[in-house]
Amino acid sequence: MSYTLCRRCSMRPNGSQSFLQQRRFQALSLFENGLTPVEISHRLGVDRRSVRRWKAAYQSRGSKGLEAKSVPGRPTKLKLRDRDKLQQHLLRGAEACGFSTDLWTCPRIASVIRRHFKVDYHVDHVGRLLRSLGWSPQKPEHRARERDEKAIRTWVRFHWPHLKKKPKN
Repeated sequence: MSYTLCRRCSMRPNGSQSFLQQRRFQALSLFENGLTPVEISHRLGVDRRSVRRWKAAYQSRGSKGLEAKSVPGRPTKLKLRDRDKLQQHLLRGAEACGFSTDLWTCPRIASVIRRHFKVDYHVDHVGRLLRSLGWSPQKPEHRARERDEKAIRTWVRFHWPHLKKKPKN
C-alpha cells in the first residue's frame, strides 16, 4: 500500500479552539434569553445533546467549564518542523530517498524517519502519522514493465470488435 496526499476532515468539530469556545458561550447567552436546547442547537448548527452538555458544564464549573481545552493525548514524537521536513522527503519521492522504486510503504517511511530524524516509529503507527499530515493510503496499479501501449490500442481497436459477442436481435 502506498500513500498520497488527501485533505479529509477528522472527527474533531470544525473550527479553532477559540471559535468553538465562542460558540459555547453564545449558547449560554441564548439560554439566558430563554431559548430551549433544541432551538439553540438549530441556531448554532450543533447537536442538542452538545447544548445540554455545555449547560451542565457551566452549571457545575462556571465559565471555566466552557473554556477551550488543549487537545488530549500523547504528543507526537516528531516536532512540527520535522514533520514539515518529512513531508518534503515524501513529496520528492521514494527513489530520491534511495529506494529502488517510487512507492512509499510504511516500512520505508519508518526507515526514512529513523535515518533523518533519529526517531523510531513502529510500522503500524506510521499510517496514523501520515493521516495526520493529510496523506491517505493508495493501492498502486500493477502494470508490466514490458507493456506495449501502442500494441494494446491496436489490438483493442481492430481485433477485439471481431471477438466481442454481439447481442441477438
